[in-house]
Amino acid sequence: MFYNITMPENNNVCSNANEGRAEVDAVLPLPKMMTLGLQHVLAMYAGAVAVPLMLSAAVGLSKTQTAFLISADLFTCGIATLLQTHGLGPRIGIRLPLMMGVTMVALGPMLAIAREQGLQYVYGAIIISGIVATLCAGAFSRILRFFPEVVTGCVVTIVGVNLFPIAVQWAGGGQGAADYGSPGNLLLATGTLALVTALTRWGGRFISSIAVLISLIAGSAVALFLGRMSLTGISTEPWLALPVPFWFGPPKFHLTAVLNMLCVAAICMVESTGVFFSMGKITHTQVSGKDVAAGLRAEGIASVIGGALNSFPYITFSQNLGLVALTGVKSRYVLFTGGLILMFLGTLPKLAAVAASIPAPVLGGAALALFGMVAGAGIKLLACVDYEKQGNLFTVAVSLGLGIGINMAPQMFASYTPNIKHFIGNGLLVGSGAAIFLNWLFSERK
Repeated sequence: MFYNITMPENNNVCSNANEGRAEVDAVLPLPKMMTLGLQHVLAMYAGAVAVPLMLSAAVGLSKTQTAFLISADLFTCGIATLLQTHGLGPRIGIRLPLMMGVTMVALGPMLAIAREQGLQYVYGAIIISGIVATLCAGAFSRILRFFPEVVTGCVVTIVGVNLFPIAVQWAGGGQGAADYGSPGNLLLATGTLALVTALTRWGGRFISSIAVLISLIAGSAVALFLGRMSLTGISTEPWLALPVPFWFGPPKFHLTAVLNMLCVAAICMVESTGVFFSMGKITHTQVSGKDVAAGLRAEGIASVIGGALNSFPYITFSQNLGLVALTGVKSRYVLFTGGLILMFLGTLPKLAAVAASIPAPVLGGAALALFGMVAGAGIKLLACVDYEKQGNLFTVAVSLGLGIGINMAPQMFASYTPNIKHFIGNGLLVGSGAAIFLNWLFSERK
């Protein structure tokens, strides 16, 4: 979810600011914290594992490599959540009941980098973007004006729309599969998507929040029963293991890859700022500019750790806001406990190997919903744009045309040198740059 963000002059987001601080800092009995923490983990689990599953499927990683990615991701999600809820010193961590996870917005750029240059360049770009985000957290409020809805809406829409072909390929069984497009694969994908739809419509607030997770489990069970899912290799995985830093090799760096990740980092910082203020309202807690900076630093550091542990960029998950409001339990130590649970899950390779066995059609059915939600978030932002203001419609038209159109014709730049092709053949980079420039060009500057 994305928000229209304004920084209040008195840095106060509610009239009764800080009356909820005691609830936020409360330490509940351990059994209650474990139960509620697990509930928060379930609410975000599908979003946490979806990115490594989909990245692995798109770049053709083995089941062992996929399981390692999932374990590393869950472990780093836990570390990131501890940083955000407990904090590290006075300047890192916002210390509110917030859960951290990998951002879906990063999937498209990571896929492009991994396919063209390799995973080591993905991790190099993540590390650099995390360092930049950490260093710029304190000054970020000054550049928020460069990311109004017309810019963030274009960027997020470009990311979501460019992911759709991947989901459709998986629904068919994965490009290159012997039974690609078979009726069995399409029925499995359709059934998974139908279950996501039904649970979202009739499942109630909590069930709908874990609709994708339930549908992945159910779709995999059906695929296993039909002989379309293989569990080979799970028995050879150890029961316990810690993530190994730089397992895919030392990070490598390329300017285009770094610029892509910096675009993702900027969008994530805008979204997280909105999440921080929203949680402040839910918990009746004052959120100042310093608090926002501390939260963004935690995200930046988490991304640096993610790059080192073969994981991903991290963002504060907005879906857990609803769960805090639903349960009425505002203790940040519940989410801290959830972070510990995530770290434990990240040390279970057998569990990750089971997740890595999910068939491509099941992934495709769920991905259509997930990618559609990314694009839908962008469209929702674009619906808030004032199109009577000069240049906004033109900015949207040109940015979407470049960002989506370039990715539809990748062979157009085949004759260019790799360095040039990485720039002008990158839809997200060109579309994002166009949105930022055109918004600045048409803005009324004081």
